Parts: sequence; structure tokens; C-alpha cells
Amino acid sequence: MGLKIVVLAKQVPDTRNVGPDAMTAEGTVNRSALPAIFNPEDLNALEQALRLKDGNAGTTVYVLTMGPGRAAEVIREAMYRGADGGYLLTDRAFAGADTLATSYALSMAIKRVCPDVDLVIGGRQAIDGDTAQVGPQVAEKLGLNQITYTEEIVSCKNGRIVVTRHIDGGVETVESALPCVLTVNGSAAPCRPRNVKRVMQFKRALAPMELPKDATYADLPYAAEYEKKPYLKLAQLTAADVDADLAQCGLAGSPTKVKTVENIVFKAKESKVMSASDEDIDGLVKELLASHTIG
Repeated sequence: MGLKIVVLAKQVPDTRNVGPDAMTAEGTVNRSALPAIFNPEDLNALEQALRLKDGNAGTTVYVLTMGPGRAAEVIREAMYRGADGGYLLTDRAFAGADTLATSYALSMAIKRVCPDVDLVIGGRQAIDGDTAQVGPQVAEKLGLNQITYTEEIVSCKNGRIVVTRHIDGGVETVESALPCVLTVNGSAAPCRPRNVKRVMQFKRALAPMELPKDATYADLPYAAEYEKKPYLKLAQLTAADVDADLAQCGLAGSPTKVKTVENIVFKAKESKVMSASDEDIDGLVKELLASHTIG
């Protein structure tokens, strides 16, 4: 019997290109000002899910992502690599969510789309927040076992899963009953590349939010393809669709506030000769604090 797997994936701003417009006036990330990419560790998580699919007939892998319309690109990228489909969780009510509000929305969506899920797999953390909190929080809200820092899934059969996980000083092997939530390290196996045939098959897959204003699938070029191939219409869910409490969503449900984001660039300068005097040492510490080198 196959497994039902949900992969949590996020479209994140490329943190290698943080500029002065990275923050909004409200203290949230200005995602429209930054290039968007598939969160790297979520790709590692996807690969673990696809390996289970390869080895267990009847297994399905669906991606769940929360974000604006453009986040549907994450679903397509996953489908190019072997995922069966995905769900775009999108609503203005979700804007500005911290990890607590994000995990609440994702857990409500999982209850809605896959109440009998066997495995929820996500990356250890996203590069835009580096908190590593969402996966464990989703597990807590769903009341499921969790294994973090996963390196490899050793086996998954008879209702139990065995994984190796990285810990300080080495690797340990852990066994858990299903259902279970896993978070996967970036040191796990990299995700397989796109499959050319699947790219051709799914390249026109669109979520309703991606359609031009006031347009329907029937208005698009190749409209007949959307009638013949329902899988090209990506599923889209709002807060109402998953019965989410708006008080626990977005900024309203986010006790964590980001004060500011700074792009710190280390530049080589001329050398400075200093004495061991208290005055010179005090000046050096103040200079390092001002430049954000320390502190």
C-alpha cells in the first residue's frame, strides 16, 4: 500500500541579493524587490519524498506552499521532478505571517487536503528566516511525531519509519511510528534534476491566481489543453477553504516582529597598527561594534 506524502515547500527571496529595499515600512520582507527561488533545503526534502515514491508503489507526493500567486512556480518545479501535484495556500490574510502563524495555516491546510497523511516532509529551515521552527510547529499542531535534522530515510514500511539524523558530534538512527513529520538537512541528498518529459507535460500548469485579471482558463492560449488535462489547473486554497481562524493568521496571529534587515558587506581595508593601550583597545571594540563585525 502506497504512502500519502505532503512536502512543505517555500518560495523564498534569494538572500544573496539583499538590497536597501529588502524591508517594507511595516517591518516585513519586501519579497517583490528580491529574486525568488525554491528554498534549498525544501529541495532536499522533496528528494527524500520522491525516493519513497520510487520504492513504494501507489505512493503520492503533493507539495503544499503558502504565498502569493508566483509561489505556484514551486509546485511546477516539484512536478517537473516527480511530484504528483500541489496546493497553493494563498490569501491576503496570510500576509506577514511569522512561524507561528505560518505553521497554523499549513497545519489547517494539511487537515483539509490530506487528513490521513502518512508523512509530512519539509526542509530544516528557510533561508529567509533561518528559524527551523515551522516544521516542528506543524507537527505539534497536527499532534504528530517528528524527527528533525534528517539526513536519510533508511526504511519506511509496516507503519514505521527509520531515518538517520545529524546531531552534534555525529549521526544517530531514529525510528518512529507513522504518521510523522520530518525536517531534512541541506546535507542530505540533493534533489534530482528536472525531467524533460515532465517539463513538457506540466509547463502550462497554472493556479487561478496566475491567470490574467478577469480571465478564465477558457480565455488562455491552448484553452483546450486545460479541459483535457485537469492536472494543469493547480489547486488553490484560501483561509476560508481551510477553515482558518483569521485571528491566528498573518500579522494578526504573529507575535514575532522583524525590526530591520541589514545587508552587511565585509570589505578589505588598509591595515592598522595598534598598541596594547586601553585607549586603542577601546577604540577598536567601538569600531567593530559600529561596523557590525561583532555584537
